[in-house]
Amino acid sequence: MKFSFGKLLLIFTIVPFIELSLLLEIASRTSAMTTLALIIFTGVVGAYFAKDQGRRVLTSIQYELNSGRMPGNELLHGLCVLIGGVLLITPGIMTDLFGFSLLLPATRIVYIDLMKKYMLNHFSLGGVHMYSGGTSGYRYYD
Repeated sequence: MKFSFGKLLLIFTIVPFIELSLLLEIASRTSAMTTLALIIFTGVVGAYFAKDQGRRVLTSIQYELNSGRMPGNELLHGLCVLIGGVLLITPGIMTDLFGFSLLLPATRIVYIDLMKKYMLNHFSLGGVHMYSGGTSGYRYYD
């Protein structure tokens, strides 16, 4: 999936609109203070959980490196934890749910499998296309 400017613009306008709508709906059904408490609670719990999972991933990366192995899977786990942590400090219900799913080891495996499939589809075609800049544009490397 390539992210063009148009797709990114839609993501950065539609997602906040949906998040705001959900927060306003929760506030109208409960109260503004309950909604604020929910935002703060998920941020604090998410930050703690992200820190804990990040520490575990770093330990796993160090173990792999000390064993003389390349920590490929562990790096993908680290990327998921980083993205999940960022999403959890962003106010919103959808971003919190997605962020927590990236932090939970059981669901994180699903995302890692999807990332591996994506990378295999795009990098196993016999070469990599790289932009070299200047007027020559893209070059193909075997």
